[in-house]
Formats: sequence, structure tokens, C-alpha cells
Amino acid sequence: MRFSFDNYVLDTDRRELRRGRERVAMQPQVFDLLVHLLKHRDRVVSRDDLIALVWKGRIVSDSTLDSRINAARNAIGDNGKEQRLIRTIPRKGIRFVGAVNGSCDVQATSRVEAEQLRPGLTLPDRPAIAVLPFNNMSGDRKQEYFSDGITEDIITALSKLRWFFVIARNSSFTYKGKAVHMRQVAAELGVRYVVEGSVRRSGDRVRITAQLNDTATGSHIWAEHYDRELTDVFAVQDEITDAVVTAIEPQIYAAENFRSRRKPPSSVDAWDLVMRALSHHWRVTRPDSLAAQALLERAIAIDPNYGQALALFATNHMFGVHLGWTDLATAAPIAEQAALAAIAADSEDAWAHTALGSVYFSTRRLDHSLAEFELALQLNPNFSLAQGYYALALSYSGRWTDAYAATQRAIRQSPRDPSSAIYYGVAAYAQFVGKNYQEAIALAREATRQRRDLTGAYRVLTVAAGMTGQIELARTALQELRRTQPNISLAWIATQLPWKHDADREHYLEGFRRAGLE
Repeated sequence: MRFSFDNYVLDTDRRELRRGRERVAMQPQVFDLLVHLLKHRDRVVSRDDLIALVWKGRIVSDSTLDSRINAARNAIGDNGKEQRLIRTIPRKGIRFVGAVNGSCDVQATSRVEAEQLRPGLTLPDRPAIAVLPFNNMSGDRKQEYFSDGITEDIITALSKLRWFFVIARNSSFTYKGKAVHMRQVAAELGVRYVVEGSVRRSGDRVRITAQLNDTATGSHIWAEHYDRELTDVFAVQDEITDAVVTAIEPQIYAAENFRSRRKPPSSVDAWDLVMRALSHHWRVTRPDSLAAQALLERAIAIDPNYGQALALFATNHMFGVHLGWTDLATAAPIAEQAALAAIAADSEDAWAHTALGSVYFSTRRLDHSLAEFELALQLNPNFSLAQGYYALALSYSGRWTDAYAATQRAIRQSPRDPSSAIYYGVAAYAQFVGKNYQEAIALAREATRQRRDLTGAYRVLTVAAGMTGQIELARTALQELRRTQPNISLAWIATQLPWKHDADREHYLEGFRRAGLE
């Protein structure tokens, strides 16, 4: 929805407030408060209503509420004395009294309605939990990576607790910067528990707040805040993880005596660089891949034994090889050295084994590759990226039914993942190996619908259409493939992709020949 008032436009879909062409900076809670007042401008909104809807029923002081109301007034050029737009009604509440010219955006509304009508996912047989992106309360957009990094580390730590079903990072991050109800999150991700929080970084100190919500009852199971020196941030993450475990399954926690132990880098600077690199890595573009590599090289120079930096560095290189961005002969030795170093630094890190598995995959050591991915998934059963790689290795090993099942697990673990197109592309290839060409075409089309730059999906669409005699579709797909991978050729396919069976390679090449590739 968009609301126009005074000289301001508030857009709920983009979560933006603009004065003319200038964007007005606002804290998320202040924005949510203003939206609520605008939506309910036909009545007085009580303070209890604001607390219930903006603070999700958490206990907040009068001074906190007053400060947010004053911040909302300041953002729209109002103040407590004049009250031109936001008026306080003594002993009743507050109300937005300005003239509003706003109408509901039809497309935005249809998207919201579609989301609401989408059937909820069935809860798995384990306690299912999602960690929403922690809000950056520092007032500095350059610190976004820091709050994102805290969130990622908590997701990783929780994922190591094998009795949890933890939603993957990329699905959780689709809610970043959005005001959502816990029940909506529960339905869309298929979880019962949601962790949310905020990070305020100031100088050499950080305050982290977190709370655990039961979406079925709407109740808050646990809440806490931590004030620490930045050098103690890893201990804070461990404390949060332990507290969540204790709140949800205390008897299991006591019986297993489990504590997720991480090996943080010796320098926070190195950790900062890895968090920034992750934000580039997940975008899956060639420029972002190069940016991630540069950041990771800096992190490794600071801390040569930082396992996560080494593992991500190796994974990033090999991902580029598969997408045709990087030469195998150049990238593989660098990536293998980094992956082995990552395992030496922390043999219990799923990222490290996924990295080594990706090296083994591209260098035609498929059995070793499968073993590494299986070990990664034992260490972290909720690691959707490892599931996707595992599915790819299974496909190239000729085990297409197992591969397809693995892609479905990856999609289920991260149902709103911006990278889900990759999993659909791998599913399409699995079906192609099984000679189910129409299914392969449908899955590849879904992958390219989600991402127009996905090289692997265009490859599958080309060969599947070629094998079914849909030559026009095959040629169109090949044209798009050449746009995303200009160096594509039969020679590249024959030498760079790691089939276990010659028949599978010839099957793939035949599809390209029928499509007109030379």
C-alpha cells in the first residue's frame, strides 16, 4: 500500500518513506508504528494496541513507546507541541489526523492475497525453527552486514543441533526489512518456532537482543539481551544458542549434554570480511563472486586458520567453475588447498566438507565427492547448499532418482530461498538423466523463471527440448545459454563436466547437437 500525505509518500511494499524525492531514514519499529496509525486513521489507537502489533506484545516502558511516537512525528515533520499529523488523545491513545490520499496498490495486494491463500507447509517430525534477520539498530546502513552476520551464525549454530529442523538462511532472509506476523512466517516456512532480535553496535560494544516465539500460541517463550565487548561476540552467540535449546527441548539438552562449539577467528576484522563476502556469495553473479573472493583473501591473510573463510573461498571458486565463469585447471588447485586447510582448521564444519566435495565433484572424483557431501549433511542436516551439491553429484553419478529426492529436500529446507532456482535446475537435470524430458523442461523453465541468468538451467532446457524434437524451444534456450555463458561449446561440455558414465555424457552432448551447438 502507498499513503500520500502532506509532502510525504509511504510505501509499505518497499518499506520506504519519502519526502519529495528524498528518502527519510527510519528505524523499523518507528516505520511499523507509522504504518499502523495510517491504516487505522479512522479511529484512536490505544497504547496497548501499538504494543501488541508493533512490539508483538512484549513488555515495553512508557518512555520507549513515547520515544517511538516522537520519532514518527519527527520523521514526518510533526512534533509533540503542534501535533498536526499525529495527535495524542489524553487517556485514550493516539490517532493520525492528517489528510491522506492513498489507495491500495492492486498488484501488491494480489501478491499479499496470494501468499495468504498459499497452503501452509506441514510441520516436520522435529521441532522446526526459523531465525529471522536481526534488525540493525545502529542507525548506520554500513553496519547491515554485522547484524546479518550475527543471524547467519545463530542459524549455523542451531543447525548443528540435529534434533531441530532449521530453515535455511536464504529463506529466512526474504523477510529482511519487512513487517510480518509470526503466523504468516509459520505458514510460509512450515515452522512452529521463530527467533527474532536486534543488534546495536556502538564503538567497541554491541548489544544483542533476541526472543523465541511459539507461532502456534502467539506466546513468547524466552527473551534476553546481551551487552558485550565486540571481542566477546562469539560467546554471545553460543549463549543465545544454548538458551534457545534449553527453552525448546530442555530434556534433550540435558540428556545429550550438547554444546555447539565453534572455532571463531582470532580477529573480529577477519569475521567482518567473511560476513561481507557471504552477502556477495549468495547473490550468485560473476561480479559478486569476484568481490567475495577479494574479501575472503583479505580475511585469510589476517587469519590463515579461519576455517569458514577457507571453506567459502574454495566453494566460491568451484561454483564459478560449474557456471562457466572460471577455468577448472586454474581454480581447482587453489580451491582444493583451501578446502583441505578448512578441514584441518575445523573437521566438524559442514562448510569445509562441502567445499572439498565441490572440488572432488568438478575434478571427476565423484565417489569422494559424495562421501564429503554425506559427511557435511551428517554434521548439518539442514544445510540446503550441501543438499543441492549432493543432488548434483548424484546426478552426474547416474543416480537420478536419489538426486531428485535430494533436490526436494533442499527446496523443503529453504522454501523461500532466492537461490531455489539452482535447486530446481539440478532437479531438472536429474529428470533429464532419467530421460523424463517433459518433467525436465518444466523444472528448467521454473528455474529460469526465477532467475534469468542461471546457466545450468538453460543447459538442461536446451538438451531436454533437443531430445524431444522441440527444436524452436531448444534454439531459444541455447540463445539464452550463450548470453549467460558465452564460452559454451561441445568441447567445453565434454571436458569440463564430470560424468561418471560415458553414456550420460553422450546423452547430454546429443541433446546439444540436436539443438544446433557445435
